Amino acid sequence: MIRTATPADVPVLHTLIRELAEYERALDEVRATEDHLTEALFGEHPAAHAHLAVDDTGEVVGYAIWFLNFSTWRGVHGIYLEDLYVRPTARGGGHGKALLTELAHLCVTRGYQRLEWSVLNWNTPSIAFYESLGARPQDEWTVYRLTDEALVKVSRMTPHRMGTAQ
Repeated sequence: MIRTATPADVPVLHTLIRELAEYERALDEVRATEDHLTEALFGEHPAAHAHLAVDDTGEVVGYAIWFLNFSTWRGVHGIYLEDLYVRPTARGGGHGKALLTELAHLCVTRGYQRLEWSVLNWNTPSIAFYESLGARPQDEWTVYRLTDEALVKVSRMTPHRMGTAQ
């Protein structure tokens, strides 16, 4: 079963996020707290959304956190899937597919034209799963990221500011 997360789910979401980070060999990079998640998902201006995969006993076994992106070429929103994670003990039970199906359904019913995400190159089980659903890598693009000191350094390079950012 897939359901929308509620504020009461934040502790289990935080635990699952840490499990995903450990799987991706990056647990030391997790800085998000339960308070961060509560604000991002359920605050006055939510920045993201979460869906949960729940097994037959009612236990949360996976999650998807996503947010809207926008295609200038298509002129409409899409969904960017930030995280998709299913606990190892629940893999193979259709939970990951159900989460992706839910997001694809949201795209189609809301008129969004893309569902996108990133996957680590070494994560061959996930790559095989995504490709079995018809997803294809966009290998002509390389993701770039500014964080930490580099982000602060670049922010200080702005020579002129007209108005304020939205």
